[in-house]
Amino acid sequence: MTDHHRREPPMLRVYFTPDDIARVRVAAGPDHLWEIVNSFQGLFDDGDAVSFGQWRSQVRPRLGGPADRLLAGLLPGRGYVPDFLTPALGTGRELAAAVDTVLGASRTVLREDLALLAASPHRRRPLPDLARSLADGDPEALRRLGDALSGYHRRALAPFWPQIRAQVDADRAARARAVLAGGTDGLLASFGPVLRWRPPVLEADYPVDREIRLDGQGVVLQPSFFCVRRPVTVAFPAPDWTPMVVYPVERAPGWLTGDGGPGAELGALLGRTRAAILEDVVTGRTTGELAVRFGISGAAASQHTAVLRRAGLLLSVRHRKYVVHTITPAGLALLTARPRPPARQRRDP
Repeated sequence: MTDHHRREPPMLRVYFTPDDIARVRVAAGPDHLWEIVNSFQGLFDDGDAVSFGQWRSQVRPRLGGPADRLLAGLLPGRGYVPDFLTPALGTGRELAAAVDTVLGASRTVLREDLALLAASPHRRRPLPDLARSLADGDPEALRRLGDALSGYHRRALAPFWPQIRAQVDADRAARARAVLAGGTDGLLASFGPVLRWRPPVLEADYPVDREIRLDGQGVVLQPSFFCVRRPVTVAFPAPDWTPMVVYPVERAPGWLTGDGGPGAELGALLGRTRAAILEDVVTGRTTGELAVRFGISGAAASQHTAVLRRAGLLLSVRHRKYVVHTITPAGLALLTARPRPPARQRRDP
């Protein structure tokens, strides 16, 4: 077959208007529902063992009850996932509020989404026994779904949420730097190669051809720790849907343990330079910037950040040719709990 007749691979294409460029934002943190869906789908395969192998080995033994079998029937390893499980209603939702949103889906949405799941050619597991009751909006079936989502999050994600949040915060720090350096164009270009910015289109490899025309609504770019390989979005958005593209963040090696865990080298943190670095990386810094700000060599800055990283207080993520360092929740807790020097008291004459 000649090149002239070769079919282009399927892609996701997001079309921007000038108004949309001013309405691009990166979500404030990981979304509980997307992390539930993405992590459950990746739990039972062996992809990216470096990032997820240890997490899988810890989580798999905790699962297996009826609630997890319900989720297994709703979340196939590939193919269509019911859109009502990931309502795009903004970010920053607490888990309970997010689950309540899922359970508040209309019967029409439930029936349509579950019918699409039943017809999906990639579905390898049977539909759960509760599928018909869920499609009818049965309160008991919905309660069991809510318990399944919350229970899975409690066992598989909550113990690791500080690390997940730290990875997403590191990604957001890198995106903020891209905006400062190049505006919205710089931000959209920074998602390469996973997302490719070819103005006015943002595109990515995708299982099927999919077009999203923003038409002035803007778009939310949602970072996801458990999203792998390629971005995802809802398959059949509702009329009032806020356009959203979920993209994978870079995952630092040793994210599960923090390369030694908090406290591993706390005795080495007494030096002024390391304490100052820890405070400075709250907003994200590269190794080179730390070297300049503190008048030290690049090698010395790398050594200091390595000690902080092994202590679980700092996270380092490579973004293109730079390594961006950001503080972890443990590091922030250490800073905020730090005793302040007593105020100097005025002596009476």
